[in-house]
Amino acid sequence: MRLIITGGGSGGHIYPALAIADEICKQEPGSKVLYIGNHVGLETEIVPKTGYDMELVAARWFEKTPLGVIKTSAVTLHGSNQSLRIMKKFRPDAVVGTGGFVCVPVIHAAHRYGCKVYIHEQNAFPGVANRFLERYVTRVFLGFGDASRYFKQPQKHTVVGNPVRDRFFNVDRAVCRKNLGLSPDDFVIFSFAGSQGANQMTRVMYEVMKQLNGKKNIVLLFGTGTLHYGWVQDQIKEDGVQLQDNIRIMDYINDMENYLGASDLVISRAGALSVAETCVTGRASILVPSPNVPGNHQYFNARSVSDKGGAILIEEKDFTMNKVMQEIYHLQEHPEELRAMEQAAEKCAPKNATERIYQVIRSDLDAR
Repeated sequence: MRLIITGGGSGGHIYPALAIADEICKQEPGSKVLYIGNHVGLETEIVPKTGYDMELVAARWFEKTPLGVIKTSAVTLHGSNQSLRIMKKFRPDAVVGTGGFVCVPVIHAAHRYGCKVYIHEQNAFPGVANRFLERYVTRVFLGFGDASRYFKQPQKHTVVGNPVRDRFFNVDRAVCRKNLGLSPDDFVIFSFAGSQGANQMTRVMYEVMKQLNGKKNIVLLFGTGTLHYGWVQDQIKEDGVQLQDNIRIMDYINDMENYLGASDLVISRAGALSVAETCVTGRASILVPSPNVPGNHQYFNARSVSDKGGAILIEEKDFTMNKVMQEIYHLQEHPEELRAMEQAAEKCAPKNATERIYQVIRSDLDAR
């Protein structure tokens, strides 16, 4: 198969695209994959490390002002023409987009080119780009069935779950702790707020860090995100905090599977990919949905797990140092509850999302 994948801006769009590409290459060895991204997204850092070829095209975020609409339209048309030239040279059988504004020119070009075209929507409430692109695609893959109501062509919809890379499946806690140099007996907490971080959540977790600093038998792995790493380091100096060995602070995490796998408790936002990866690894979590997202979709992502007993949902307005410390100590003292949460989380995991996506694409191609 000759496949073009696209998705940009954040890891939440890029990693699902890569998981789909990996599955297709596994199912059909010898497949050719090309990633199309935009120069301002994280894809320029992430994709080259995978070995997939990449091209960059012009794209721009959506803006509602009259001048913004004109600028976005002009850039999108330029990016679509760039993408079409790439497709005429690469000759894809299928094009798959997983979100982010770079998908708009690429998917539009794929429609013009005439191959099979797909988008995957990870969240319970779809983004503007994917809702706009529905008209141009063969099928819409959904991470959550509830997202279907916000689109207009339900006959195109297929619920598959969210794509997760193979490395997250069947992780072993002892092996992951060895990889990270952690004790097998400590209670390990992993907090992260995405690749860029989240201001309010980072502030609360900074206070939690101070409470846990130097505590025996508890380790905090504190992923700040790149935007807030400097703030955390400045606060540590300003407050005169002497960090002990049980605290580790990272700006960006490449081997997420090791950190999730090593954890007893995960504290994170409720982006679709983060939720899916945490569930696949079978880890209990405290999910803090961002209130600043379209349709409050992170809340519904979190509810999909918390309602089944796999996570504790705390809205940002209730997310305080005291509340977090209360939950940490309770779960540390009641390991049977923690294990029950792990089992419930694993049952929420998308076991075969990438395989189902491959099967649908292959079926469509065979039916041509």
